[in-house]
Amino acid sequence: MNLTVVCVGRCKEAFYRDAVSEYAKRLSKYCDFRIVEAADEKTKEHASAREEELILDKEAERIEKMLRSDDYVIALAIKGKKQDSIQFSKRIETLMNTGKSRIVFVIGGSLGLHERILLRADEKISFSDMTFPHQLMRVILSEQIYRAFRIMNGEPYHK
Repeated sequence: MNLTVVCVGRCKEAFYRDAVSEYAKRLSKYCDFRIVEAADEKTKEHASAREEELILDKEAERIEKMLRSDDYVIALAIKGKKQDSIQFSKRIETLMNTGKSRIVFVIGGSLGLHERILLRADEKISFSDMTFPHQLMRVILSEQIYRAFRIMNGEPYHK
């Protein structure tokens, strides 16, 4: 099973990189886990709606180059479906059992994701109605994927 996280922007803070690296190491016994980065666009302070659309479009082009036609794509979006950790684990397990060889999670940049990425996604999930920094979202998603595999394998996890 290949689980890939496509993120817009670089992870600048070492503490976020360290946390993601730790979860990637832990996940290596369960799956092939990778994080790939698509370059982000600089967003000026008071960008117009048109400027924001152009930024989202450029970022979407970069994301699309990282996606394959047979990928099962899950976009992280505030308006996506909310689920608890057990439901998330069962969802990943179901995808694995139905022959999905590569699941790709997509985390947008500071402006989110372009509509065409959301339309390309096979599903959209949300971790909260709150907005999180996209760098922190990498950590949260990595931890939840790790927790999902622990649950699938009947291993203890913190509730």
